[in-house]
Amino acid sequence: MPRRLAKRSMESPRILIADDDPLFRESLTGNLLDSGYEIEGFPDGQAILDWFGQGLGGDLILLDWKMPKVNGIEVLRRLRERGCDIPVIFLTVLTDQFYEEAALHGGAVDFVEKSRSFSILAKRIELTLQGPKQQRDDAPLPPVDMTEDVAVGPLQLAVTTGRAKWGKNEVPLSFTEFRMVHCLASRAGHDISYRELYDMVHGKGFVAGPGADGYRSNVRTFIKRIRRKFKEIDSGFDGIENYPGFGYRWRPDD
Repeated sequence: MPRRLAKRSMESPRILIADDDPLFRESLTGNLLDSGYEIEGFPDGQAILDWFGQGLGGDLILLDWKMPKVNGIEVLRRLRERGCDIPVIFLTVLTDQFYEEAALHGGAVDFVEKSRSFSILAKRIELTLQGPKQQRDDAPLPPVDMTEDVAVGPLQLAVTTGRAKWGKNEVPLSFTEFRMVHCLASRAGHDISYRELYDMVHGKGFVAGPGADGYRSNVRTFIKRIRRKFKEIDSGFDGIENYPGFGYRWRPDD
């Protein structure tokens, strides 16, 4: 049985940490407790599965990939098979793109390398627990006009030529990537759902990938490629923000 690390309260979200490195788990637990969260720690994948098997739960899981008995991706698979939709963030030393894509494809909401600072992880946790952002007014967003050029900060999109520029540098976006960036940037500062981004490319009702939510994995893959292309030009690029479980937004030009 895992050791109870903090008393459960109605006000504080409960975060479950499954990691076989006791020193890392202890350090992370301390930081999260200081941030006001309730914590449960598990030394391996089977221990956290047993926790849910007893009818217990939580608000978010921080999951290591390589663990004894049951690894992280298998834990995620079994939870989803049971109908458990608790948000999962993989927190691992694995950096290969294969692992990230497998985690997101399996239903994780985020994938964070252990080398990243705690402040970055804390922000990812905060955004995940917040859920989808709500617009500040009830007015629906205007439809995207794909015939209009867009300029937001350093970004320039020329529809007639299908060219994207970041400052003075051209960004080699594919046709699909260009449409996604146009959809986001034309409504900068607003949250755009996975489904809407997908429909912009494939049309309403089309489904790809396994299950009813297969389109999410498809969109995540496109956004990852788009970010990589911008970062090849500007290593500090942070124009696309993710709201786990909902979609993305283009940062407005402050």
